[in-house]
Amino acid sequence: MNILQEDNGTKGHFYIALDGKEIAAMHYVYSGPHQFIIDHTEVAEAFEGRGLGKQLLNATVKFARNKGMKIIPLCPYAKSVFDKSPEISDVLV
Repeated sequence: MNILQEDNGTKGHFYIALDGKEIAAMHYVYSGPHQFIIDHTEVAEAFEGRGLGKQLLNATVKFARNKGMKIIPLCPYAKSVFDKSPEISDVLV
């Protein structure tokens, strides 16, 4: 499954689609020129437990690193993964 991104310059999201329908998404909003907030993650119930949320977070971390940005994880899911994953803490504010 490919991870796609939509970004309008003020907010955006990474998502996974299947047959044209979004089945998982991680939403973010910019909070300055060098940081953004992950504010929501959702995975369709039929696809829970397959690691889609983690794939989305990994794509978001890669995006932040490539852009030289920092992340504020307000979403409970994203925050819990950051708390357990010191290898991605370099992108935290």
